[in-house]
Amino acid sequence: MDNRPIGIFDSGVGGISIWKEIRSKLPLEDTLYLADSRNAPYGEKTSREILDLSVKNTEWLLNKGCKLIVVACNTATTNAIDHLRAHYPVPFIGIEPAIKPAALGSATGKVGVLATRGTLSSKLFHSTSRNHASHIEILEQEGRGLVELIEQGKALSGETKNLIRKYLQPMLAAGIDHLVLGCTHYPHLIPLLKEELPEGIRIIDCGEAVARQTFRILEKHGLLSAEKEETTHQFYSNANHELLSHFLQGESGDIRIAYLDF
Repeated sequence: MDNRPIGIFDSGVGGISIWKEIRSKLPLEDTLYLADSRNAPYGEKTSREILDLSVKNTEWLLNKGCKLIVVACNTATTNAIDHLRAHYPVPFIGIEPAIKPAALGSATGKVGVLATRGTLSSKLFHSTSRNHASHIEILEQEGRGLVELIEQGKALSGETKNLIRKYLQPMLAAGIDHLVLGCTHYPHLIPLLKEELPEGIRIIDCGEAVARQTFRILEKHGLLSAEKEETTHQFYSNANHELLSHFLQGESGDIRIAYLDF
């Protein structure tokens, strides 16, 4: 048993969608979440910049005593996780678009992927598509501007809705029957996506699968937490910690939110 916290980092509040799944599946675990909102979006940065930020975030979480780190950012995963696994002693859980289940479930043979430029241009994304979706058509769409709007607290605004409508139009015209969300920020847009998508189009994100994998790796390495009366969940942001409070409304337990000059 190991009562140290699970570390989670993302380029802002997007990874809160992952955190919620982890908390649901692993109710005995403490967590420590780092929102690097000051540097969002990672998808617009170079591979070198993304790697440097991922290393910085990882070392901060390790200094806080985290036993496992979830890279709750598709772009950071695709650009940095191999390096992190090779250079640090704790297990890492990465995020990648859930192309495989979409490809397996598609009846039309056409799947849409909404993601950042950093994810869509990565080697990992293309190898995943080649290995699991070579028999179907993948329609890629960069969600330019969406992360910025979410980080500004405008996830459900009219401006965001207009962008979503613009990005979905070519995929809908092509006849997709699955929409893969390739950025952990994008589950915050699901209410708007459901308004724009016809019935029968399934939205897929990776949160539940990530939580299951986190449990498996903790169990494999003997790192699961012992039972305790209450868990502690610490959240740090280097830009807008009020936005964290908004996305964590209604969450019970010992929730601590703080600004970090990082």
